[in-house]
Amino acid sequence: MFSGIIEEFATVVGIRKDRENIDFTLKCSFVDELGIDQSVAHNGVCLTVVSIEDGTYTVTAMKETLDRSNLGLLKVGDKVNVERSMMMNGRLDGHIVQGHVDETARCIAVEDADGSTYFTFEYQENKEMALNGYFTVDKGSVTVNGVSLTVCNPTKNTFQVAIIPYTFEHTNFCDIKVGSVVNLEFDIIGKYIARLVQISKN
Repeated sequence: MFSGIIEEFATVVGIRKDRENIDFTLKCSFVDELGIDQSVAHNGVCLTVVSIEDGTYTVTAMKETLDRSNLGLLKVGDKVNVERSMMMNGRLDGHIVQGHVDETARCIAVEDADGSTYFTFEYQENKEMALNGYFTVDKGSVTVNGVSLTVCNPTKNTFQVAIIPYTFEHTNFCDIKVGSVVNLEFDIIGKYIARLVQISKN
């Protein structure tokens, strides 16, 4: 489990395709603290460390993960938001994040907010997914590229988030522009409520 509070961004230093999987090799400041089998969220996707060598570590993304996320678009040199799994004695500074990306969204607007920045994202409108809790609500939580954020101005398939300068500088929001594809994880509490509503109707 994660909190959506990004520790830093890692840099992709190697990409290797293995049948339908892709191995990503990355470099970040806490490589020496990692262990094999440890879970690390990459742009919000929970991946397992499979090797550590020469100041880098490698994780594997399978086809299902690549189909649902933006990881398949990564190139060598790209920045990836990383967060290690939560320690149970720590504070939950963001919200409950599972590291299971639901779908991707596309940035459709970036606006200056007199110090902060508003990003607007659009995702596929799907009534069935919405009934299962895949939607946003005003002042609710959403995870964008692994970052825990508060929703503003939601519609059926768009929402805004306001990014403060610290988050902009310390995550890969600094590279997001109109047209960029990001990973979304909708709030797990909303999904459970949507499921309970469905069960109660049957």
